[in-house]
Amino acid sequence: MTIKAINVRNQFKGHIKEIVLGDVLSEIDVQTASGIVTSVITTRSVKELELVVGSEVIAFVKSTEVSIAKL
Repeated sequence: MTIKAINVRNQFKGHIKEIVLGDVLSEIDVQTASGIVTSVITTRSVKELELVVGSEVIAFVKSTEVSIAKL
């Protein structure tokens, strides 16, 4: 699946500003042109996506959910 296959209207490109790792869940702050977008995802996903401060990502916002995709 490519990023183009995801049907989400509110997408914010940015760079990871801060990662707060937890045992199960982690908080990811993404600096975008519109401001900081925060996502809570599993720590396992942080590791599998190899997310680090400075990574270029897209934050997908849908209702009460923010998803992260590494570019």
